[in-house]
Amino acid sequence: MARGRIRAKFRRSNLYTFACLRPTAAESEGPQSLQGPGFSRIVHCNEPVLHKKKPLKYCSNSISTTRYNVITFLPKAFFEQFRRVANIYFLVAAICSLFSFSPFSPLSMIAPLVFVLGVSMTKEAIEDWHRFIQDMKVNTRKVMVHKGGGVFRNKQWRNLQVGDVLKVEKDKFFPADLLLLSSSYEDGLCYVETMNLDGETNLKVKRSLEVTLGLDSDESFKDFKGMIRCEDPNPSLYTFIGNFDYEREVYPLDPTQILLRDSKLRNTAFIYGVVIFTGHDSKVMQNSTKSPSKRSRIERKMDRIIYVLLSVLLGISVISSIGFYIQTKYQMPDWWYLQPQSGTSCYDPNNAIASGFCHFVTALMLYGYLIPISLYVSIEMVKFLQAIFINRDIDMYDGESGTPAQARTSNLNEELGQVDTILSDKTGTLTCNQMDFLKCSIAGSAYGVKSSEVELAAAKQMAVDLEEEESGISAYRGPNHHGRSEIELESIVTTVDGKDEKKKVVKGFSFEDSRLMDGNWIKDPKAKDILLFLRILAICHTAIPEINEETNEITYEAESPDEIAFLVAAREFGFEFFRRNQSSIYVREGCPSPGDPVEREYKLLNLLDFTSKRKRMSVIVQDEDGQILLLCKGADSIIFDRLAKNGRAYEEVTTKHLNEYGENGLRTLALAYKRLDKAEYTSWNNEFMKAKTSIGSDREAMLEKVSDMMERDLILIGATAVEDKLQKGVPQCIDKLAQAGLKLWVLTGDKMETAINIGFACSLLRQGMKQICISINSDTLGRQDAKKAVKDDILMQITNASQMVKLEKDPHAAFALIIDGKTLTYALEEDLKNHFLGLAVDCASVICCRVSPKQKALVTRLVKEGTGKTTLAIGDGANDVGMIQEADIGVGISGVEGMQAVMASDFAIAQFRFLEKLLVVHGHWCYKRIAQMICYFFYKNIAFGLTFFYFEAVTAFSGQSIYDDWYMILFNVFVTSLPVISLGVFEQDVSSEICLQFPALYQQGPKNLFFDWYRILGWMGNGLVASAVIFVFNIAFFYRQAFRPGGQTADMTTVGTAMFTCIVWVVNCQIALTMSHFTWIQHLFIWGSIGFWYLFLLIYGLLSPSYTGNVYKILQEVLGPAPSYWTITLLVTVTCNLLYFSHISIQRCFYPMDHHVIQEIKYYKKDVRDKIMWTREKSKARQETKIGFTARVEAKIRYLRGRLHKKHLSLNSPRTAVASPS
Repeated sequence: MARGRIRAKFRRSNLYTFACLRPTAAESEGPQSLQGPGFSRIVHCNEPVLHKKKPLKYCSNSISTTRYNVITFLPKAFFEQFRRVANIYFLVAAICSLFSFSPFSPLSMIAPLVFVLGVSMTKEAIEDWHRFIQDMKVNTRKVMVHKGGGVFRNKQWRNLQVGDVLKVEKDKFFPADLLLLSSSYEDGLCYVETMNLDGETNLKVKRSLEVTLGLDSDESFKDFKGMIRCEDPNPSLYTFIGNFDYEREVYPLDPTQILLRDSKLRNTAFIYGVVIFTGHDSKVMQNSTKSPSKRSRIERKMDRIIYVLLSVLLGISVISSIGFYIQTKYQMPDWWYLQPQSGTSCYDPNNAIASGFCHFVTALMLYGYLIPISLYVSIEMVKFLQAIFINRDIDMYDGESGTPAQARTSNLNEELGQVDTILSDKTGTLTCNQMDFLKCSIAGSAYGVKSSEVELAAAKQMAVDLEEEESGISAYRGPNHHGRSEIELESIVTTVDGKDEKKKVVKGFSFEDSRLMDGNWIKDPKAKDILLFLRILAICHTAIPEINEETNEITYEAESPDEIAFLVAAREFGFEFFRRNQSSIYVREGCPSPGDPVEREYKLLNLLDFTSKRKRMSVIVQDEDGQILLLCKGADSIIFDRLAKNGRAYEEVTTKHLNEYGENGLRTLALAYKRLDKAEYTSWNNEFMKAKTSIGSDREAMLEKVSDMMERDLILIGATAVEDKLQKGVPQCIDKLAQAGLKLWVLTGDKMETAINIGFACSLLRQGMKQICISINSDTLGRQDAKKAVKDDILMQITNASQMVKLEKDPHAAFALIIDGKTLTYALEEDLKNHFLGLAVDCASVICCRVSPKQKALVTRLVKEGTGKTTLAIGDGANDVGMIQEADIGVGISGVEGMQAVMASDFAIAQFRFLEKLLVVHGHWCYKRIAQMICYFFYKNIAFGLTFFYFEAVTAFSGQSIYDDWYMILFNVFVTSLPVISLGVFEQDVSSEICLQFPALYQQGPKNLFFDWYRILGWMGNGLVASAVIFVFNIAFFYRQAFRPGGQTADMTTVGTAMFTCIVWVVNCQIALTMSHFTWIQHLFIWGSIGFWYLFLLIYGLLSPSYTGNVYKILQEVLGPAPSYWTITLLVTVTCNLLYFSHISIQRCFYPMDHHVIQEIKYYKKDVRDKIMWTREKSKARQETKIGFTARVEAKIRYLRGRLHKKHLSLNSPRTAVASPS
């Protein structure tokens, strides 16, 4: 708290020229007109009791992202279940089973339906309960609230009301939309991080009204009252209109006084604010949408297959009813033993049409086993178990935060294996917002020998490639071949002075070069230039130093991480910025003696701060000798345009260094300076102060003009290169996803320059990649029909870019599309969006900058609907909720920044790098498991269900079932359910390590190789053949002949039991042939299911004949002793599976798929015996891509090899010239 009080004396508003201008009293506009609809909100400050009754009663601050509540659960859950057409069929069948014409008992139809619906709805309830628990974590956070009498106490977020006065402390989230009243700084400033809202990492400066600056302590709110009239709840994050009525005066409010929910207080000890919007009225929640109900593509296609089977069911039911009509009308009168004259309407020869219709209903129920009722519940169970494996995957567990992966809904597991495009937020998702100072160029000399990640990877890959070349052409090489040494000369040196000592790790500083460290730069011939360079690093910034009272170490708080990296670098070089006040900056300089630093004061005359438009910042300071200096840093393109003729001495070589730094994935800035005489400065400063104190809307333009006058005729001193610290493993993850054939779009609220830098850092962009920037031409805005002119201009830009992409002939050429939010507003309109999407799809990478949350959702919808392919959106903030909900799959990053994205997501992971395993491993497995499982389900139900139809055909369409009711209940619930569940949970075509080594295997999902109509119809055909073989073999074996040595013939129960035994064996052996990976669980389930059938038959046969009927002791006394029973079981099982066995044998031998080849290599251990072959196969097993680390390294290798080739030519040409005369 002592430190907080010291800092409170510092008026930070004096630091800012452009960002935080408080209008003067004369300039301030009067109260804003708030007439009409949309401006009806009234807030009584510090009087929340007035908001408990209408019309001032507003929504609570509790939020909910659940799909159901206690009242809506049953109706909504039933609606979700009966969206599945199969469930509607079984509901109708269950109702029909209550009538006399049903071939089955009501129990056998109702019990399975109740079980299926019960399991599915229970799963939905459990998953929604987990969402409710996460909502509660947010709703039960606490904040200090004024309780009256100047006393503040903790209160849960959900209990906050409009009008409450809050005290929010440093690094805490704002629980609602607030009006800023005061802060720990005397001028009412506070710093806010809005990364959770708009993705921007730089801190925003907010300021309170001057009239409320005195409310700076708890006691001052004892008698505080006021009233706010403002706009109604709306989703606009960047606008606010309102008036504040306080002490009989009315003051206008604007967005600079508003603190939005889910943004965070930074670099400010505390603030006081009054609640304006709560809960779902807050702007961030207004940007979110209700949790949509998502269904996977496989599930939607499964519905179409159900329609096909229903059509088959209707077809064979019609055939059966026609057959029954013919039998009833023409043959039943001759069957005197059936007593047709006393028959009911279902068996009346005199009304055969009614009998035929009655039989049609019976047939619909009888052949219902064509439709797999247990398919849905089995899939639900399998997906639930798959989700457990995802949740417990130790490789996706973040040890630092203790956060595991979480499948918040298991409905979309298989969709993870079919993703085509990933749409990612930038801040907090790709980056951890930390910069490392790595290299610099000073006065034409490059410093810093430590390699960037791109350099290291390029050198490593070239070494691997060289080894392969050497193994292949070693015999060709002569004794004087020096290829390796030349490669080593071109590759990267990563050690300094041969030392391998462990150095102290300094956050933000990874620089290594003894020429600058430990004061060695003083001996350099260009020491004066180096001194000036280091002073620019230490002085040109807006950062504030903070001293840790326990360790006495200095840390820095700045608007951007770049500034912190520069200050840390300056400190490590011996120039420690340690204090600033209103007018001066103080630096400890290790010059002339590094061991005895000298404290120097630099008077801060002016600060021209950075804006995205200026792309530079400058300070004008006066040193202790009275010399006035302008120190400037900014984008190299901006700085180079402002250099004096005598300031370009190092331009050429610095440009070369900047290109190399960019090639190596580093972020660069150029540094320059200018010496001023007092008269020149005084004249300029007079103009500057006139502009600064001017009244009117053009004040900022005037300031920019005057600043531009000063920032001319600069002298270039050097450049910096910092490495943007991405989240751990991000480049490798993006590289693996690119090799797996996935496309990646980045949608960020950050400015274009930052997004481009991040693009380079994570290898979405690289040197040599052609950037297509679509932007609004400012000239078109001034025309009469501005909107049409802007759209025409954008369309022309898109058309020209599309033509350029199509006409490109270089196979290695890559294009990146970069577009900002304003341009995107027009590009997403109906007449332009398809043109925009066409161009974007042709580009290797797409970066959308300055996009709002709604634009993120609209872009996601465009990609999803325009391409017709599966999209995945990933983000970590509330600004990502829209796109997470709009995408086919939403992934939330849990951890540091709030829980809004996680609560809206389908899957949650702690870091972006875990997306690699989530998709490439779990996605691949889940897709193949579910696809194979569904195909097998249709196979086994067709194999079983069609035997009813065959039996009907040979028994005059009697409507009689050949199987006992309990057999039919067992079929889906016990004897075939567990093996198919084990297939869906444990099946692996290859291991997780192989999935990651061979990322191209992932493309089997997006190409839908395992669930296309060819494969589905193939499995159905297999079921058709199996059903025919089972029925024909059994009928031929048992029909009109003795099946036991005693001469006994088979009755219907005997044939039905023998046939059902064959079905159990056939379908379980089939699933064993389908599996590639066995554990003891699969063996137990498959062979245990067969054993269970015999055990059931034994126990069921021992029950009373009054209950079991003809099944009484059928195994012990009828079938068991008959050798023919065992013979027909073996014969049918072998015959039915021979077709599938032949198919997979031919496929593996002559038309193998990728995973077949890998399985064979692993089985014969060729990966161990032949390492070169294994490496070659791995290099082939990736999709050709133009983004990612590998593509960047390959580009670097092509560049280095080009240089080597030129060097060889230059070395060989003199020899040729010498040799030619001879």
